[in-house]
Amino acid sequence: MVNKNGIRNIVGIIGNVVSFGLFASPLPTFIKIYKKGAVEEFSPNPYLATIMNCLLWDFYGLPIVHPHSTLVLTINSIGLVMEFSYIFTYLYFATKKQRVYVYKFLGLELVFYMIVIGLTLGLLHTHEHRSMAIGILCVVFNIAMYAMPLDVMKKVITTKSVEYMPFLLSLTNCFNGTVWTTYGLIKFDVYIVTSNGAGVVLGLIQLILYAIYYKSTPVPAKPKEKPQNPELELV
Repeated sequence: MVNKNGIRNIVGIIGNVVSFGLFASPLPTFIKIYKKGAVEEFSPNPYLATIMNCLLWDFYGLPIVHPHSTLVLTINSIGLVMEFSYIFTYLYFATKKQRVYVYKFLGLELVFYMIVIGLTLGLLHTHEHRSMAIGILCVVFNIAMYAMPLDVMKKVITTKSVEYMPFLLSLTNCFNGTVWTTYGLIKFDVYIVTSNGAGVVLGLIQLILYAIYYKSTPVPAKPKEKPQNPELELV
């Protein structure tokens, strides 16, 4: 008979797989950006928030903060590489104004991260205290990561279009939150349940909005085909 710890480990492994899917889910969006050659109204906020989230969870997973957290460290390191690749792609196709916004945001994140590392290592000297402090920050930024699409959700309501709210990202966000909430409930962990429970709620709201406004989303106009016979072209 499988005990609670066994079930929890299985759910945790599934959570790692789903988290990887979450990190990979923006790929269709960036393929679309690449084909169009412009980021248009796509928001960089979800990817910027995820970068900060991954940085904090990576720090949390280090032996000097929370020993025996290899899976936390590896999955968030992979996520960090993927999210930076998305941001670099965004910057390549962004306007000057959009680039300035991203650079400022990344600069603030870097300064904040260095302050967190300095204060944690300088003032907290036990694993318990370091884990608690960084764990709380991880909860805050995990919720922020889930909440970042709120500006996109507002755009969906005002424009009655889901063009700039990727369905796959919304679906994976919701599923990811559900798996990790289940993981936290099996052997109750208030930090995991709180942060990912919020993700489930926000993910469901996005999916509901998608269902409501999908049909009212304008279909992109197809480019006109050139006549096969050049003599028929209008001068």
